Amino acid sequence: MRALSIAATGMLAQQTNVEVIANNLANMNTAGFKRQRAEFEDLLYQNIQMPGAQSTDSGTIIPSGIQLGAGVRTAAVYRVIGQGDLKSTSNPYDLAIQGPGFFRIQQPDGTDAYTRAGNFGLSPDGQIVTEKGYTVAPGIAVPPNALSITVNAQGQVQATLPGQTAPQTLGQLELVRFPNEAGLQAIGDNLFLETPASGGPQSGLPGSQGYGTLSQGFLETANVNPVEEITSLITAQRAYEMNSKVITAADQMMQETSRMGGA
Repeated sequence: MRALSIAATGMLAQQTNVEVIANNLANMNTAGFKRQRAEFEDLLYQNIQMPGAQSTDSGTIIPSGIQLGAGVRTAAVYRVIGQGDLKSTSNPYDLAIQGPGFFRIQQPDGTDAYTRAGNFGLSPDGQIVTEKGYTVAPGIAVPPNALSITVNAQGQVQATLPGQTAPQTLGQLELVRFPNEAGLQAIGDNLFLETPASGGPQSGLPGSQGYGTLSQGFLETANVNPVEEITSLITAQRAYEMNSKVITAADQMMQETSRMGGA
């Protein structure tokens, strides 16, 4: 009975759905996290009677036919690149992006990664780095005697030094965009990598056309809506239960058929 295998695919699909929702909820307090959404597609159909086939020698056409589906499968787990809320931290090295764009991060092996999480700090030599110690491109060093540091909305980093009235410019932060940001590969630690699906990185200054601005002393929170996630979780749970009931019903029908055959 095909209903058993069909319902099993539905249960597997909803299991994946629940895992995606669980990851969203687990990261609801992760800076710069972007929620994911599971998407599904139906499987191949068995064409018992093709739509449009002739039903008689006189040329009459079957309007709908008979097509039996084989179930469902996970087509993609789509990452929703949407703006999260901004949370004030009063930390001068915390930076939030308002609008499109990613920070470019230089990994220890020399390759580039990208992030929306701006919870930065200073390395022992004064470089602005991520919480893992990775350099925030282009590599801006803050003098050890700096009295204060400011980052304006356009990404210009300046420091006030002793004995100087005018702030000293230390460097310029850039943002990076991709043609398909949902195609980036997540590798953990709030980092993404370029892939053939994402397209190549396109750098620009914060505040320029198509790029967001920076807010110093703020962090972008996860774009996870707990109410929506809980609602999706309940829906997935009910769908899983209904598919399990189909398996139970199919089993009972097979038992009845077996009983009739043995009578």
